[in-house]
Amino acid sequence: MTAQRVVEEVHHVADPEAMGALGSRLGRVLRAGDLVILTGPLGAGKTTLTRGIGEGLGVRGPVQSPTFVLARTHPSLVGGAPLVHVDAYRLAGPDELDDLDLDFEGSVVVAEWGAGIVDTRSSWIELVIERPMGTEDADTEAADWSEALIEPRRITITGYGPRWAGGVLP
Repeated sequence: MTAQRVVEEVHHVADPEAMGALGSRLGRVLRAGDLVILTGPLGAGKTTLTRGIGEGLGVRGPVQSPTFVLARTHPSLVGGAPLVHVDAYRLAGPDELDDLDLDFEGSVVVAEWGAGIVDTRSSWIELVIERPMGTEDADTEAADWSEALIEPRRITITGYGPRWAGGVLP
């Protein structure tokens, strides 16, 4: 059975602060059991968005890219769900994700590069981040989006399944 798809409006963000604000807004509607898949090229702002989600959830930071550890858990400072931030880039498939033994039901899981790896659940959100690739510097990865050439991003939010049938952002 295919999960119901709800396409949200497209968001345009001009800079890292706007990306963080969008993430914070999203973080305020997330709860334990929610899965967020982030798709976009290197340096698109996936970790910047996740920092904002962490802020909206009220978790302990700093939220950093989990590239070298595959997953980082950030406990809640306000009695809510912890944030599990996953970098699925090096995972070959869902079986390797299962080996990480993540608490999907008790946490908010944000998976960078997670499309095709973790989108087999009954409900999830996918954010596709697009950025212009018109300059030579645009292909370089920066640890922090603010260190890269600042270009506007286009984010499409899609919710799948019954949890998101009414939309993702109010």
